[in-house]
Amino acid sequence: MIVGGSSTMSRVFVFIRGVMRVSGVIASAVFWVFTLVSIGYNEWFDFYRHAFSDLGGPRASNPWVYNVGLLIASFFVLLLSIDMMLVSRTRVGVVGASYLSVSAVFLAMIGIFPSGTYPHRFVSTWFFIQAFIGFLVYGLGEFRRDLGYLAGFIAVFMAGLLGALLVKWPSAAAIEAYEIILLTLASILYVAKHRFQNLTLHGQA
Repeated sequence: MIVGGSSTMSRVFVFIRGVMRVSGVIASAVFWVFTLVSIGYNEWFDFYRHAFSDLGGPRASNPWVYNVGLLIASFFVLLLSIDMMLVSRTRVGVVGASYLSVSAVFLAMIGIFPSGTYPHRFVSTWFFIQAFIGFLVYGLGEFRRDLGYLAGFIAVFMAGLLGALLVKWPSAAAIEAYEIILLTLASILYVAKHRFQNLTLHGQA
């Protein structure tokens, strides 16, 4: 019975780490699903004129849909950061994962302080800043293991930075979608690198 119980717990831990490994992609999927549902409640929303956060603001119908989606997505971003801490073999990598964990807090705060509230612009901006810095620093910490891995994170970071500075976007929603797609690509890069190796609570991949 003890052996069987230990085996069951091991499988549960492996499942949890598997979810954590892909939780960045899950966070993106959660965001898009809740955003599309919210758009369905708010036919006035125009991708080329508004910000996604308008769906959670005072003008929106059922704003809780969008804001709850952000809270759920932030939980999965936090899971990703924890997995990155467990995987990393360097202090720099852990620091990068810590930046990502802070971005999860800012993402949750976007839902807690929706459009129209004083802190909203600050927490929205810093979510993206912390997330991009997190992936970049994590890549810097892991470059000795795979230089191409770092190059991928640098490419994502530079695309985000240059896109924000140089491109004249038609709306806040447009640049938000662009940045979210880039962060999703960074999450996919992370999964592609580590796949599902050593999925234990203390194992490294």
